[in-house]
Amino acid sequence: MPACPALLIAAPASGQGKTTVTAALARLHTRQGRRVTVFKCGPDFLDPQIHAVASGRPCENLDFGMCGEADARWRLTRAAAESELILIEGVMGLFDGTPSAADLAGHFAIPVMALIDASAMAQTFGAVAHGLASYRPGLPFAGVLANRVGSARHAALLQASLPPAMGWFGALPKSTHSLPERHLGLLQAAEISDLATRLDALADELATSSAVDLPATVDFPVAAPPPISPELAGKRIAIARDAAYGFIYPANLDILQRLGAELRFFSPLSGDALPPCDAVWLPGGYPELHAAALSQQQALWQSLQAHVDAGKPLLAECGGMMSLFENLRDLNGDCHRLAGLLPGTCHMQRRLTALGTQYLTLPEGELAGHTFHYSHSDTPLAPFASARTADGRPGEAVYRQHRLTASYLHLYFPSNPSAIAALLG
Repeated sequence: MPACPALLIAAPASGQGKTTVTAALARLHTRQGRRVTVFKCGPDFLDPQIHAVASGRPCENLDFGMCGEADARWRLTRAAAESELILIEGVMGLFDGTPSAADLAGHFAIPVMALIDASAMAQTFGAVAHGLASYRPGLPFAGVLANRVGSARHAALLQASLPPAMGWFGALPKSTHSLPERHLGLLQAAEISDLATRLDALADELATSSAVDLPATVDFPVAAPPPISPELAGKRIAIARDAAYGFIYPANLDILQRLGAELRFFSPLSGDALPPCDAVWLPGGYPELHAAALSQQQALWQSLQAHVDAGKPLLAECGGMMSLFENLRDLNGDCHRLAGLLPGTCHMQRRLTALGTQYLTLPEGELAGHTFHYSHSDTPLAPFASARTADGRPGEAVYRQHRLTASYLHLYFPSNPSAIAALLG
């Protein structure tokens, strides 16, 4: 049974600083020579990019809803065998969602460190900490870390407010090194030019707290990855990857490689030509922020049209699908001519349109995925299929023309590798 020190960093709500503190912890322990593996609880794309830079290792997702318990189990087992510390960043508030970060911590007996933004409270800090610790009996609650603390006096008040015997991980000051954000969350790691400097500064701030001590060792169950047949052996998959197409689960790339595919990355923003390939994957990202530049890539769009006309597979997810419509209208009302492989216009808006895990039935098989977008698309196309939410409500439409499959849904390839092989093979 593999064993490894492990800690889940949670909070009462979003916006408390979980990503910053998790990345700072990863950076600090990595600088001390430890092999650190970071996971993100939930189907996030952006936080894992930060953690990968902080730890120097890929950051994968753990989510019982989208990924499944078995997937989380073998990934944690592998990490325990390869690492000297496992850190898991929670999602939203500790008990938010079904499943929640607390569900994950309880299932695997992983200690929970609650991070609480104390910038606007004093003794009430203790009440919040008590609630988090006692709300679910049996939760392996390790203690609290105060964030955005104003002074040493403030930190002393916070610590004194805690119930007897509650763990105290220390206090972090208000920082000028916070990570920048936009409408979908943090900036992508590659867009933060001084990310390494910020992470080092945050690690230095954390070094004076007791959060630097290794957490308790957790015994993880023995579990092996599911066997996968090389159904894509000999196939070349071209994958768009740049600032406009950066929403890629590391586990998805791992699945494609385990299926035997050769991966070839290209950057539409840089004007790269479509590589010679058997299939194309256009992941999600921020095409709306780069619409003017993408509208100039007509040679690429023509190559993709020829690819589809030749009967070859093209999977386009969220931002990838947005790029394939005739037009994209941004928040300023400016209309940009894009690929034109799909009829219609994609409209950006200021309010969230859809969020959550969904499940999809295609002829290729059942797949799980996640949706999160601020746009809607007007198209005369009739949906080929529709995803469904966890409670059975209608979800995202899926469009198909020849071997082109497009949807707002970000698919989690490990949920059904054979279906992905059929989709792209």
